Amino acid sequence: MVETNGFHTDLRDRGTGELVKQLSSQVSTLVRQEVELAKVELAEKGKKAGAGAGMFGGAGVAGLMAFGALTAFLILVLALAMPAWGAALLVTALWAGVAGVLALRGRAKLREMGAPAPEMTIETVKEDVQWLKDRK
Repeated sequence: MVETNGFHTDLRDRGTGELVKQLSSQVSTLVRQEVELAKVELAEKGKKAGAGAGMFGGAGVAGLMAFGALTAFLILVLALAMPAWGAALLVTALWAGVAGVLALRGRAKLREMGAPAPEMTIETVKEDVQWLKDRK
């Protein structure tokens, strides 16, 4: 029994054309809802990707600023206790370590996002297809 406009009607009493029209309307609604779900899911994943990419960008900017401002100072200070080339090599290794840590954190943020595919939407579409198959 289906309720329409306050009245109960048996689906067997409805014409094929009316049933096809109703099915078409419901499928259209379902497709619109799936598209909306995909949009929401992709927007959330985009935000996470942006955070990870921002950390990579921050790693680059921080690396350049720190390298430019502190490298000369550190090399000069260390050159008081060792040859200048050794001081330069040590400071280079230090900056490489900082850049590595920032890159690893950025990669972790991107992995946290997961696959860029709208996983929830894919799952619900599979469920919808299965439901339609079971109705036959």
